[in-house]
Amino acid sequence: MMAVDTTILTRKIQIFIDCDDKEKRNEYFNKLFEWQNIVYRGANLVLTHQYVQENLKDLIYLKTDVKVKLTDSSNDEDGILNTSRMNTTYRLLSSYFKGQIPTDILSKVNTSLIKNFQSDRLAYWKGQRSLRNYKKDMPIPFSSRSIKLSHDEQSRDFKLNLFKIPFRTYLGKDRTDKRVLLQRALIGQIKVCASSIKMVKGKIFLLLALEIPKKDHILNTHIIAEASLSVEHPISVAIDRDNYQIGTKEEFLYRRIAIQAARHRLQKASTYNKGGNGRKRKLKSLDHYQEKEKNYVDSRLHLYSRKLIDICIKSQAGTLLLVNQSNKEELAKEDEFLLRNWSYYGLIEKIKYKAKMAGINVIIE
Repeated sequence: MMAVDTTILTRKIQIFIDCDDKEKRNEYFNKLFEWQNIVYRGANLVLTHQYVQENLKDLIYLKTDVKVKLTDSSNDEDGILNTSRMNTTYRLLSSYFKGQIPTDILSKVNTSLIKNFQSDRLAYWKGQRSLRNYKKDMPIPFSSRSIKLSHDEQSRDFKLNLFKIPFRTYLGKDRTDKRVLLQRALIGQIKVCASSIKMVKGKIFLLLALEIPKKDHILNTHIIAEASLSVEHPISVAIDRDNYQIGTKEEFLYRRIAIQAARHRLQKASTYNKGGNGRKRKLKSLDHYQEKEKNYVDSRLHLYSRKLIDICIKSQAGTLLLVNQSNKEELAKEDEFLLRNWSYYGLIEKIKYKAKMAGINVIIE
């Protein structure tokens, strides 16, 4: 049987603690905040110890007879560890936090952090970047076996149980594919992978990772779509003799600047707003416009990248070439206006993500 080519899809779903008892609900909330605090502290611990272990042999000021072979001493006589390299930081987390947090969370923190470290280790060695610094709002990871999904009989939403904490989803007037994906995951059509929960300003979000088969499109790798990103037209595409333009400067850039101008006017006027509850009430309208700009940019970039991939599929282009992108990014860094207002990096990331889903190879020139 031929293996099915799959990809990991992540959906952000708002969830609530499904408990009517106020005291119990507060207890659950406190437990989640405590876990979040442990996760961020543990993440920084793991990364620090992995970095020290990686660079121990470069500490030239140590005695020459110090053994620096980072292997288990039971398997290698020159090894200086009493366990495997991956297990060292898990044992560290266990010694600090065992009994305060489910071990499944500690295990996922350890494995995900080591994976991130391995991907960045070359840049660390060359001195091209500093160690990542994880903050208090980082997500709480867990494995797929810890989440129990079920139907909510009284509504179209879903219930889930995570470490004996009951949750229910809030999908509202969902116009995306979240409800369909949850339904497919519930009946076993798609696989639930290691996921996480994130708390933002008192709200809880489930970052659900799902393994789904890639869509089977008829593509030809020899057909190349050449795409150019610019300010005048967010994306210009050329496939053989056909040319397409996606979006306009007026649609994206001017609209974004208009939102910024409105926010700036509110910022000036906020001095005269009624206080009442202090700073939060004075800046309420300002925060609304800040989110408005972020959401507008995100929705535009999703739309442009989606249209680009649809054009490639329709033309059966199996290769997508982003032309002169490196030069444009260097020029954008020198232009303060472009650097602030034109989201090159965000657009490229969305193009790469959607192209991977469709099976299109992306080359950045």
